[in-house]
Amino acid sequence: MNKKPPNLFEMAQAQLDEVASILNLEPSVHAILREPMREFHVSIPVKMDDGQTKVFKGFRVQHNNARGPYKGGIRFHPEETIDVVKALAAWMTWKCAVVDIPLGGGKGGVICNPKEMSSAELERLSRGYIDAIWEFIGPDRDIPAPDVYTNPQIMGWMMDEYSKRKGYCAPGVITGKPLNIGGSLGRGDATARGGVHTIIEAAKHLDIDLSAATVAIQGYGNAGSNAAILMHDLTKSKIVAVSDSKGGIYNRQGLDPHKVLQHKAETGSVINVRQGENISNSELLELKVDILCPAGLETVLTEENAPRIKAKIVAELANGPTTPEADEVLYHNGVFGIPDFLCNAGGVTVSYFEWVQSLNRYYWDENEVHQRLSKHMTKAFQDVLSEHLKRKVNMRSAAYIIAVTRVAEAMKLRGWV
Repeated sequence: MNKKPPNLFEMAQAQLDEVASILNLEPSVHAILREPMREFHVSIPVKMDDGQTKVFKGFRVQHNNARGPYKGGIRFHPEETIDVVKALAAWMTWKCAVVDIPLGGGKGGVICNPKEMSSAELERLSRGYIDAIWEFIGPDRDIPAPDVYTNPQIMGWMMDEYSKRKGYCAPGVITGKPLNIGGSLGRGDATARGGVHTIIEAAKHLDIDLSAATVAIQGYGNAGSNAAILMHDLTKSKIVAVSDSKGGIYNRQGLDPHKVLQHKAETGSVINVRQGENISNSELLELKVDILCPAGLETVLTEENAPRIKAKIVAELANGPTTPEADEVLYHNGVFGIPDFLCNAGGVTVSYFEWVQSLNRYYWDENEVHQRLSKHMTKAFQDVLSEHLKRKVNMRSAAYIIAVTRVAEAMKLRGWV
């Protein structure tokens, strides 16, 4: 009998509860941080191409804005739930705090299957979603961004719809936009690039030579494929396995991530690449490699498979890939974890840069974006590592300690508690 998958929001609350105990957090502060400040449920009527009107259910969750406006992506997914959105909104609060950018946590989602929708239907849905929530977002209030199955074009439609509602062009309301309408250079691979900076710092700490290291990446979407390419091109690491929702490929002599990405673009999956043998996602996770990057779905590392993880570093490019039970096993077994809201914070960091550029109508070159991202991610990693070594807790708890402390302090300074 299959075990019921963990509730993601309950998992996020459990992680917070553990750190609240370590910090001896005041009950009132703890109570505020356990729940989102606002939660919107909306119905979005969309006229489909066949003339029928279909009603989609959407969400927007605003977790905490003590340190600045809410910030967080919008997901289009057929299995979207409010609990997933609430968990991701909370993690965005911690993510912004741990990299020390002046934003809070938010998240949005719509239950739909974009793979079965035309471009015109997606545009009508995107504009309808903004029509439903536009009064509660804005450059100084809540700044959405792309996430699962949304992209720069969808962000462009959303920014335009908000601007129509306001009566003027408002590029600062949305990040992850196309470059020609206020997007930022360096945003496309920002999540992966930020993750690679944390891997570089972890390798220094553990005395691992990245030019001789082996890497397995579970999930070959934007974050996973870019991480594979950057690790291959910049650090000269050997990418021995990658996977997507249909399965994985493995070659102990190494894969060319550029060719794998081209193969996926042509066939729809990484499987059946000539230079590798097909393996399952579960087999990939348990390979003997130096670095494992879960870059796909949530809760793939569990109490059941954690004892068989052989990687030296687990770099969480995905949100919530490791359950609390698995965390304990991995830490006990000496696996060095780079927690999700630190490892994948490069995306929101460059989104922050885009927001700043849009508000000022002055845009930076790509080199400046990369330099600023490197500075933020390196400092954030070192802050967390220092806390990890000082308190002798795992890296996730160390990251939570820093993030929760910063948010709690902001709440106190504002007089909320």
